[in-house]
Formats: sequence, structure tokens, C-alpha cells
Amino acid sequence: MNSQLLWQFIAVLATAYLGTRFLTPLNIRFSRKAEILAKPNERSIHTEPIPTAGGLSFGLVIILLQFVLGLLYLNSEFGISLIKLGGISLLVLALGLFDDKYKCRVRYKLGGQILIALLMFYAGYRVSYLTNPWGAHFTLTWLSLPITILWFLLTMNAINLIDGLDGLAAGIACIVSVVLAVVGLLSGNPLVMILTAILLGTNLAFLKYNFYPAKIFMGDTGSLLIGLNIAAVSTAGNTTFKGITTMTMMVPLIAMAIPLLDTALAVFRRVGKGSSIFRADKAHLHHYLMKLGLSQKTIALLTYFITALFGLAAIGFSLSSKKVLFSLVVLLMATLVILAYYLIHRGQKNDL
Repeated sequence: MNSQLLWQFIAVLATAYLGTRFLTPLNIRFSRKAEILAKPNERSIHTEPIPTAGGLSFGLVIILLQFVLGLLYLNSEFGISLIKLGGISLLVLALGLFDDKYKCRVRYKLGGQILIALLMFYAGYRVSYLTNPWGAHFTLTWLSLPITILWFLLTMNAINLIDGLDGLAAGIACIVSVVLAVVGLLSGNPLVMILTAILLGTNLAFLKYNFYPAKIFMGDTGSLLIGLNIAAVSTAGNTTFKGITTMTMMVPLIAMAIPLLDTALAVFRRVGKGSSIFRADKAHLHHYLMKLGLSQKTIALLTYFITALFGLAAIGFSLSSKKVLFSLVVLLMATLVILAYYLIHRGQKNDL
């Protein structure tokens, strides 16, 4: 284990945490003054206007740290990768802030996300391999571009969709960051460690204000940026990422089981009804749990626990027999799908 890398991780994490703790109260006042507020409607859980550009609180810290650390290591591929990500993260922050303020149309929002995914691909953050539990990894050739675009779209929107309950997205981001950091530390990869330290520190600090009862929401400003950076960790450049073949999609896919499952269910549900897959509704897993009488705090803690279980499985996948761990993950995922079906069925009965 690289002790120097671990101390760098702790230093960056502490800086990210303190920066976000300082900015969040200022952001709450700014959002109220600029009227960037989530006002209650038929889909809302909250009953009063809440500041909703919380992503600025940690987004500015994330981007600043990526630029500063990138400049410190400018003569290395590591530093250049950080600066590229910082620039694209700034675009995502602007896109999310614009959407939180003006509610841009779906096609423009999707077009912006596809552009971001293309920029990430040409910046070197691309899916080059797919994990094969039974043998050598699959090397992608021309499929690398479309799969990279799909991965970034999926991750950004998965975090965006799960952000419907106080503290849910920020808490999941913390757990996923820890999982990816452990794999990065064991593999001695500095880019993974720095990115996860920034994500973990900022989301831990923001969670203090975002956990129930939330004083501020992260909004698209934050959820899209978190999704972008989680996707970036798992696609952190071919040269930089050599040696972390276990990170070829399977680890982040396992760790993000709940938001990805919720996204898949949302797509199937909306396609089945003949509506747009981007049309917001009040039929996510956490909504059904609330219909069964669970409190927001209980739902968040339960989701954290399940995410942590999948996170442990993801870490195990990078250390042990992939065949055994893959079978375990399939079993866990099947159990989660059955549980989701049960919750939806019970929730729908309660609506009758």
C-alpha cells in the first residue's frame, strides 16, 4: 500500500470538505436571493421552497481543486487529465445551473449531455474494456465511442433521477467514492485517488445540509456533476488506467446498483406508458417506500446500507475470484429486483 498516496488522499479530502462547508451556507443565501428555488408541486415531497442550486457549493470546490492539482502536476499525464476534467466539469456545472434556473427543454439538455460525453471521450476518459468474469477482458475498438457516450449519459442521469429524497444522491455518492477509492489505493492509481478524495470530501460536507430535513437541494447543478465525475473515475484514460483492469466497468456498475436499477425501471415504466423517458414522475423506488409509511430518513439510511453491501461486493470483485463474486452479485441484483417489484406492487395497491 502506498502511504504517500494515502496521505495525499486525506489532504485533498480534508480540503474539499472544508471548502464545501464554507461555501454551502453562502450558497443557501445566494440561491434564495437569485430565486433558484425548488417550489412545491404535485411531484414534490417538500412543502416549502428550498434552494436548489446546491451543486454550486461543492461544484466550485471540485473544479477549483481539479485545476489547481492539475497545474501542480502539469508536466505529467495525471495533471493534464485533471485540467481537462476540470474544464468539462465547468461546462456541466453551467448546464445544470441553467436548467435549475430556467428549466430547459429535454432535447437541449440531452444534446448538452451528449456533447459533454463526446468531450470526455476525446479528453481520454473512455470505456476501452469490458469486464469478462470468465476470462480476458473484452477490448472495445469502434464500440468504445458509443459505449462511452452511453456510460456517461447513464451515470449522469442515474444520479439525477435518484436525487429525489433528502440526502439520497449525496450519500450514495459518498459510498461509491469510498469503494472506488479503495480499488484505486490497492492499485496505486493517483488519478483515481485524487478524484475520489474530491468527491468524497465535497459530498460529505454537503450532506450535513442536504440530509433530512434538507436546507438545500443539489439540483441538476450538482447531480449531473457528480455523475460526470463518477463516470470519469471508472474511465480515467487508457495510459493512466493500465493496471486497474478490475475497474473496467464492473466495479462502478456494482457499486451504483440502486441508482442504475431505479433508472432502468424509470425507462421501462415510461416507455410502457408511451411517455417520454425524461418525463418526471413520482414513481421511483423511494416514492413507493414512502407510500409504505417509511420516513425520508429511514429510506435514506436503508438505501445507504444496501449500497454499502453492493460496494463491498464490488471491492471483493477486484480482489477475489471473479466467477464467485459475479455469481454473488447476480444473486444480490436478482434479490433487489424482486424487492423493487414487491415495493412497486404494494405501493400501487396503496394508491387504490
